[in-house]
Amino acid sequence: KIRDLLLPLLVVIVPWLLIFFQPDLGTSLVLLFLTGVMLYWSQMPIEWIMILVFCIVTAISYLILPTILILWIPFIGYLAYRASKKIIFSVLAISFHLLVAKLTPILWQYGLKEYQKDRLVLFLDPNIDPLGGGYHLLQSKIAIGSGGFLGSGLLQGKLTKLQFIPEQHTDFIFSALGEELGFLGCVIVLFLFFYLIKKLINIAKSARSEFESLIVIGIAATFLFQIIINLFMTIGLGPVTGIPLPFMSYGRTSLVINFISIGFVLSILKRSRSLRS
Repeated sequence: KIRDLLLPLLVVIVPWLLIFFQPDLGTSLVLLFLTGVMLYWSQMPIEWIMILVFCIVTAISYLILPTILILWIPFIGYLAYRASKKIIFSVLAISFHLLVAKLTPILWQYGLKEYQKDRLVLFLDPNIDPLGGGYHLLQSKIAIGSGGFLGSGLLQGKLTKLQFIPEQHTDFIFSALGEELGFLGCVIVLFLFFYLIKKLINIAKSARSEFESLIVIGIAATFLFQIIINLFMTIGLGPVTGIPLPFMSYGRTSLVINFISIGFVLSILKRSRSLRS
């Protein structure tokens, strides 16, 4: 029911606002993604998820082509009615998206720093500012492309050793991997990540309680979002958001949190096995 959303969203909105205005756009997006996945895992109708996710489409449409909202907003109302079969929910969804549209220019003007705005725009064409905001993306794609199929060899990457890419040991670690281990090394790493996510989902399915299942699926969603965004960022399919690649990017706090998360998962796995035995 609609009222079932109030408490989860209230729990999430406070830390999200603090993180967003810190400013840390990347981590705030992680929090939104894992919340959506956990709500879906809790059997929330897919239409409700779409209504929340489509807020991004509404915001972008309002900035780029406002007239498209004439067709887009009624579509949101249709989704809401299809999910609940109630006119009131459809009206609430339409009102919510209209509010998002009105708040978008305010958030763009006062909620984002200039470098964040550049990151969100320049990934579409980094050549606009090749020595500024687009530098990371251009150099990252050159490094990954130069690796070829087998790469230049571990610790033998020229662009990596000469530090052509700033922060290559943290956010852009995948570009070093692509240059030194090539396409084959990237595929192996992606397969290992895929295997990790698949195991986490299986553990979530076999957890002995709904609470434990939600913990595991939330951890899986966090890893999955970080992996996808980091990869997209380094190959130029997404904006630079400063999200690390789990277990690979340098960062002590991130690594400790990742291992603590895996510890939770292993504890839940042990409990579920002891219950079956």
